[in-house]
Amino acid sequence: MVTIKDVARVARVSIATVSRALNNKGTVRPEIRERVQRAARKLRYTPHSGARSLIVGRTHTVALLLPDLHGEYFSELIRGVDRAARRRGLHLLVSSSHGNSGEAASAVQALNGRIDGLLAMVPGEEAGFLHEAVPHTLPTVLLNSRTHTAEYPTLLVDDFGGARAMTSHLLGRGYRRIAHIRGAEGNFQAEERLRGYRAALKGSGAAPPMVVGGDFTEEGGYRAGQVVAGQPERPDAVFAANDMMAVGCLVALREARVRVPEDMALTGFDDIPLARFVSPPLTTVRADIATLGLRALERLAGLIEAKAAGDAQVAERLPVQIVVRGSCGAQPSAGERSAGLPR
Repeated sequence: MVTIKDVARVARVSIATVSRALNNKGTVRPEIRERVQRAARKLRYTPHSGARSLIVGRTHTVALLLPDLHGEYFSELIRGVDRAARRRGLHLLVSSSHGNSGEAASAVQALNGRIDGLLAMVPGEEAGFLHEAVPHTLPTVLLNSRTHTAEYPTLLVDDFGGARAMTSHLLGRGYRRIAHIRGAEGNFQAEERLRGYRAALKGSGAAPPMVVGGDFTEEGGYRAGQVVAGQPERPDAVFAANDMMAVGCLVALREARVRVPEDMALTGFDDIPLARFVSPPLTTVRADIATLGLRALERLAGLIEAKAAGDAQVAERLPVQIVVRGSCGAQPSAGERSAGLPR
């Protein structure tokens, strides 16, 4: 392995001069800098990132810890984080906890010393590991997580408000038997969306809540759709806690010869890219997932540059909006029809 000593020998200068020349630090005469750079190119010398990080105190790397990596939701989130990281010249490491606090703690411990900051989405009960596994000196930002303290800045999607608005939209369309396919048990976002659904139904005069178990996956939505289709008195509308479950439910309803939206309206949450291309296009709650990731990275970068691991500001809640498409039986929202989307 070529070392800085080899470059210094070939360039006929000191090791300190090589360091200053390659890092653009200090005063180095142009002809000396050129000689050092020429020697480094000749030897194909690459500075050791570990040694450099020890010197400057930065790795220029951040980590993103997610509960899972499967599906469009997480790919959109990663896209937003990565876009913001590249703008700042930061490298991104991605890991998954699989919803397990032990795996989450192991991932953080493996990253310790290799990253300048951490973005973590831990929406379940495993969020408690943070206080033990994450060094208090490591800048950390949480995403859609149950733990809301001044110790960790948190960015949240307005899950409660979005679910309440979607249920209210269905009530406004005249639907009175509205079922909800909930997300995974113990998941903070699932609980908030269920809470919003119940809040909208309360005092509305509609049928009592009908909650069907789900897990945020297409398969879970498919199984829930089979349950819905098999009810003696079917609901006239279904609000799934995310778009992936809505897509799975749509397949199950189609197999049961239940027409959407003629026989039953169907809506989701998140507005993943696939939502506009299923048939009929899915009415959903738009949460700009990529922007969530981008904003979180910008927040983390601010903490890193300030060399502070905490922030006393309250959690930042990102707004959502209803996007009306064909699956609820209403006319598309402004812009959907002009985009040439199927109705």
